[in-house]
Amino acid sequence: MLDTFFSPRGVAVIGASQNPTKLGYGTARNLVVSSYRGSIYFVNPRGGRLFDQPIYPNVASVPDPVDLAIIMIPAASVPDVLEECGQRGIRFAIVGAGGFRETGPEGEALEQHCLDIARSHNVRVLGPNCIGFLDTHLPINATFLPLPGPIPGDIAFLSHSGAICEAVIDWARGQGFGLSRLVSLGNQMDLNEGDMLSAIATDPNTRVVAMYMEGVGDGPTFIRQAKAVTREKPVVAIKVGLSAAGRAAVASHTGALAGEDAAYEAAFRKAGVIRARHSEEMFDWAQALAWCPLPSGPRIAILTNAGGPGAIAADALESEDLSLAELTEATRDQLKEFLPPAASLRNPIDMLAGAGPREYADGLRALLADDAVDGVIVILPPPPMTTAAEVAGAIIPVIRLASKPVMVALMGEELIAHAARLFRQSHIPDYRFPERAASAMRVLVERSRQLEAPEEISLKLDNINLEAAKESINQGEIGKSGFLDSLESAKVVQRYGIKIPSEILAETAEQAVEAANQLGYPVALKIVALDVPHKSDFGGVVLDLHSPQEVLEGFENILGMTKVKVPEEQIRGVLVQKMIPDGQDVIVGVVRDDQFGPLVMFGSGGVEVEALEDVAFALAPLTHHEVEEMVERTWAGQRLRGYRSLPPADREAVIEVLLRLGQLVVDLPQIVEVEINPLRALPEGNGALALDVRLRLER
Repeated sequence: MLDTFFSPRGVAVIGASQNPTKLGYGTARNLVVSSYRGSIYFVNPRGGRLFDQPIYPNVASVPDPVDLAIIMIPAASVPDVLEECGQRGIRFAIVGAGGFRETGPEGEALEQHCLDIARSHNVRVLGPNCIGFLDTHLPINATFLPLPGPIPGDIAFLSHSGAICEAVIDWARGQGFGLSRLVSLGNQMDLNEGDMLSAIATDPNTRVVAMYMEGVGDGPTFIRQAKAVTREKPVVAIKVGLSAAGRAAVASHTGALAGEDAAYEAAFRKAGVIRARHSEEMFDWAQALAWCPLPSGPRIAILTNAGGPGAIAADALESEDLSLAELTEATRDQLKEFLPPAASLRNPIDMLAGAGPREYADGLRALLADDAVDGVIVILPPPPMTTAAEVAGAIIPVIRLASKPVMVALMGEELIAHAARLFRQSHIPDYRFPERAASAMRVLVERSRQLEAPEEISLKLDNINLEAAKESINQGEIGKSGFLDSLESAKVVQRYGIKIPSEILAETAEQAVEAANQLGYPVALKIVALDVPHKSDFGGVVLDLHSPQEVLEGFENILGMTKVKVPEEQIRGVLVQKMIPDGQDVIVGVVRDDQFGPLVMFGSGGVEVEALEDVAFALAPLTHHEVEEMVERTWAGQRLRGYRSLPPADREAVIEVLLRLGQLVVDLPQIVEVEINPLRALPEGNGALALDVRLRLER
């Protein structure tokens, strides 16, 4: 528990300085002026006085109580001071200095030495290379940031970047909204984002957590901690430093598509973290989540005094997968009573340019009373016959009493500045453009759905033979790139209840004909060779053969074309496979992410999968709800329900394959990559078959 960290009885600033240009001075100043009610002690071997208080020569001489040490000294001196703190019985420390892991091997060794000392005395450490934390409600300001600090609010902010913290504080003051807590994480030598997230979740003054993230230390632990928090409070995060570097070096479609961005996207989804793509989104959404009730659905009404902004808002709602509410006849009749005849009474409701405070307030009341409306976006450009502030004064009481969310698109700058202040003082989110309001409304809808989603545990699957799967792995040949031969790869997934077509390996043309006669025509031929990533690229697949002669010719063609590209010792033979009835082809796969573990993929299959990028990811172990949601996010998944001349395919069978694939890689950690491309989903009720399987093992 970190309650004492955030609410210490006493704080010692080690490295407190009388020099106003030093960070130790800034930290001491901020503690004093923050009205912190605990004891404050200053430590510096030079002694003297600072802010009318004595400066103690060392940690040992500081009187009780001291729960937190803020260490503002050069990196090389930190180990000795941590040792003193441990011996003194101080249980928490903040290390502000840089010069540790971020500087290279020597700094990394110094950081590890500090961690060893801290752990030997059970001291929990924030940092190093951080600016500390603040709490506007306690209050305490344990940072060295310039004053003034943030105003009290209900949004907590966690950041790996100290500079971002400084910018956010200044920006938030200018925007007129406050923060509850702010924590600079630094290098996370000990305390990390998950620890701080869990601690802030219990803060009664925090309604929403916003996070600026550069990475996580322990992926599965972060997911577990964040998931526990997001059940109670929304978390909005932005992840920076994502890169597609290295994708070209991987051998499978799954690996090429599963970059770091996909892993974080899946991790945030599993944890319930709402992911923002840029800083403006993060704070737009955090503000809406903190200040608005949640909607019961996606049906949104637009109230405006002009057609153009209303049209922009309508387009924005559609792009955010929200719907324009269909107003009831009773609501339209009510609007007719006070709007001019030329006003548009269909959503968007255009009250025309003469609309003033009364029309806005009465119109908003009518929309909020309509059971067919889940939320309202009020668009307010500078009105020609009144002021935006007067309109704000009229609708603020209506919004404050509403049980549905209301967003204000307050368009303009100078002429709406007073209105903006009124909305923010009343904790009503206002945005300069309708697109931002629509985006924030969509996040409220998503949060509502998130809370309504069932809490599932991973299903216990039947028809799984773990030992037989291990045996297939041990019996198969492994290529230089780590891929198991395709024959044994197919057997491995088959041991986990994933169906494959009837197939026989042939080493000669005569064996191929015999196999085809045994399986029944038509058949397909596929080369079986090590280190061949995509066999269709050089003619390693021949489909729809109907006679022994076609099989003979196909066998010779496949073998001849393969030998041009592949050394003969890598070729095991040709797989004769029973042709499967038509269905819908999709791709399913898994790649083991270094940070978060097995990342399961679903999407549009075939040779153009990387060009289409119609894929979605989820982290194993999987629940049925997670797989359904992953499938639904893709065009391939929607197509499984039927499209034009395509009949519905067995969507539930595809979901089961994904669940089984997720279980396979959880049970067998030596598997680092699996790809089934294609997985053929047969007509509804007929199952799904893995037509081609590739499996790579850890080397």
